Amino acid sequence: MDVSRRDFLKASGGALTGTALGGLVAVGADLAPTLARAQELRIKEAKTTPSVCPFCSVGCGLLVHTVGGKIVNIEGDPRSPHSEGALCPKGAATYQLHVNPNRPTTVLHRAPGASVWEEWDLDRAMDRVAELVKKTRDETFIERLPNGKLVNATTAIFSLGGATLDIEWNHIQQKLMRGLGVVAIENQARI
Repeated sequence: MDVSRRDFLKASGGALTGTALGGLVAVGADLAPTLARAQELRIKEAKTTPSVCPFCSVGCGLLVHTVGGKIVNIEGDPRSPHSEGALCPKGAATYQLHVNPNRPTTVLHRAPGASVWEEWDLDRAMDRVAELVKKTRDETFIERLPNGKLVNATTAIFSLGGATLDIEWNHIQQKLMRGLGVVAIENQARI
């Protein structure tokens, strides 16, 4: 069997750590205070703000820890009746929504037929979306069916909300879409 230096060091380090911890437990050393102290130091100067996980309709409670207005930690809220402080893998990754260096922070637009993305400012992008929604609605709006029944609908627009939207946003989105006559609306984490 061929063992690289890296594999040898990993195995040796793991064995040494296990032996050391095993020895501490065998002599009756209680590591709970040390672990509690380490947890306390991690968020000692942080302001704790209760929040809600944005990933699904369960609404598990979160505790968001900030230092100087910058998020330093997000964890489950033990007072949450749904999860009692436990989080699913998506909820546990909520911190990455805020600090991920790969997260897009600007609007990127690729024109039809283009091969490159162009950076747009937010106002320009919002104006373009509004323009296209109005154009599509005006072209496809159905006031009445052939039998005379009033429907006031447009079937050419579909609204797909993401699971990271909170209940307030979903409520506003429903009102907007229904006001536009959109009938194909989905905004839940069933996908």
